[in-house]
Amino acid sequence: MKAVRYHDFGSSEVLRYEDIERPAPATGQVLVRVAATSFNPVDDHIRAGALNAMLPIALPHVPGIDLAGTVAELGAGVTGVEVGDRIVAMLPLDAVGAAAEYVLAPAEALVVAPRSIDLVDAAALPLTGLSAWQVLFGLAGLKRGQTLLVNGAGGAVGSLAVQLAVDAGAHVTAAASPRHAERLQSYGARVVDRLDLAAGPAAVGGPFEVLLNHVRGTEDEAARLSRYVADGGVAASTAGPIPEDPARSVRSAGLWVRSDATQLTELVARVDDARLRLHIADRRPVAESRAVHDDSAAGRLPGKTVLIAP
Repeated sequence: MKAVRYHDFGSSEVLRYEDIERPAPATGQVLVRVAATSFNPVDDHIRAGALNAMLPIALPHVPGIDLAGTVAELGAGVTGVEVGDRIVAMLPLDAVGAAAEYVLAPAEALVVAPRSIDLVDAAALPLTGLSAWQVLFGLAGLKRGQTLLVNGAGGAVGSLAVQLAVDAGAHVTAAASPRHAERLQSYGARVVDRLDLAAGPAAVGGPFEVLLNHVRGTEDEAARLSRYVADGGVAASTAGPIPEDPARSVRSAGLWVRSDATQLTELVARVDDARLRLHIADRRPVAESRAVHDDSAAGRLPGKTVLIAP
């Protein structure tokens, strides 16, 4: 079968599109015929070896944490899923990934795919959806009626977080590039331009009870972001730590996303109920993975990019 792999850590040049042996499922595993995976920024960090100390992986490695596909074969002891089922999953961060024709997945990670969208597009949901869910409701403990600022709301995780927070009854302010404004307004958010950290929180209607940050910056910029959090509030980030402010009882939390089938099932239900919309900027063949990684590094990636299996 065909797969994207790298045999060493490094730049996108290490990515190869090559023939590898089709795997066979062991006990508790399912072999999935991949419809699509998607690119996530963490794929770049893993490939570069930047996370190897905390997330050791075996080389050669196939990237692709998101999975959408069809069950092809069951390992021993697997129940609750049948050959031919259309599924989605977030694969373990250190597992062989889904940038291939077939991939092995833990049976407990599989969730019935959304019925209302193409299976290929469903690959945009798992990691970003789980990130948004876990940072909002797990780390920040978002409650109905709270004020929330989402910094970097136009991105894949930010867009889903805005929708989940609006649906939860929060008062959401979305900070993003003007090109995302109309879409974010359609989700029910109040939209402001990218934050001018020198202007401070009052310029965008803050401070806020919850800040959700998706924009990487300097230590000084992170410290300035903490001012956007009201006394007793929380700053949750997927893009590096934001300093706590004990004098104002402002706490900080950072996300290490994990696979969770129960949460993913809830996200799928919201997609099918039209309460959650996926914004997919591009769909490209998985064979173009090197170019996608290059585009991301150069800031040319237009948004969430689905990688279609051969």
